[in-house]
Amino acid sequence: MKTQNKSKSLSKVPKEGLYPEIIRKNYLGSNKLLNKKAIISGGDSGIGQAVAVHFAREGADVAIIYQENDKDAKETLKLVEKEGRKCILLKGDISKKAFRKNCLEKFKKEWKTLDVLINNAGIQFPESEVEKISDDQITETFNVNIISMISFTRDCLQLMNKNGRIICTTSVTAYRGSNHLIDYSSTKGAIATFVRSLSANLAEKKILVNGVAPGPIWTPLVKETFEDIASFGKDTPLKRAGQPSEVAPAYVFLASEDSSFITGEIIHINGGDFVGG
Repeated sequence: MKTQNKSKSLSKVPKEGLYPEIIRKNYLGSNKLLNKKAIISGGDSGIGQAVAVHFAREGADVAIIYQENDKDAKETLKLVEKEGRKCILLKGDISKKAFRKNCLEKFKKEWKTLDVLINNAGIQFPESEVEKISDDQITETFNVNIISMISFTRDCLQLMNKNGRIICTTSVTAYRGSNHLIDYSSTKGAIATFVRSLSANLAEKKILVNGVAPGPIWTPLVKETFEDIASFGKDTPLKRAGQPSEVAPAYVFLASEDSSFITGEIIHINGGDFVGG
C-alpha cells in the first residue's frame, strides 16, 4: 500500500499504536469459511492483514495483493500458514490493467473459482490546504481507491461462484467528510455508492455485495501519513482508536452464511461516531 511518508518519533505514538493487534488471542475459529477461496487487495498489513488471518482461522485460503512491502506481505503469509491454510502473494500496482490481468490468470491457474473478494487496497495523502492538492494526486488516489476497484471486481466476476461475496472497505470519512483528506474521502464516498449499485445489479445472481466503514484504526498507514498521531482516535465517543482485530470479524460475518440475507449494506466500526447511511 503506497503512502505519503512523513518522519516522526515513535515516542509520540500511543502504546497501542506501536503494535497493532491483528487477531485476538482468544478468537476461536469455527469453520465459518471452511475451504473458501478469498482474494484480499491491500492484504499485506493493517486491516487487510487482519482479515487474511481471521479468514485463515475460519478455514479459508487467501490470495494477497500488495504493492511494495515485502516484509509485511511475508509476515501475512507466515500468519496464514500458521493457521494451516494456503496463501498466495501477488506484488504489483492494482491500478495497472496488466497487473490485474496477471492476477486473474494466476487465480484461474491456482483456484479456478472464487468465493470472496475483499476490495481493501487504498492510498491517502493528507493535505490541509485544498489548493495544494495536485491533479496528479487526485488522479492517483481515484485510480487506486475506486477506479481499479470497479475494474478488478468486474474481472473477478468470471471466477466467482454462486452465493459469492464481495466486500469493499469504505470509511467513516465517506459519511462525515474530512478537511485534510478531501480526495481520499471522496473516493470512499464513491465506494459506498459502488456497494449499493453493484449489490442491486448482482442480486439476481445471488452474489452479495456489502461494505465496511472503519473509523480511526491503528494501521501502518496511520503512522506513515499523519503528523499528530498521539491524538489519533481520541475524538471518538470511546476516546481511542480501534485495532485491526476489532474490524476483521465484520468481514468474516459478511463473508459467511451468517449474512445470507444482507446485501447493499455497510457496517460502521468507528468507536461510536454516529453517521447516517
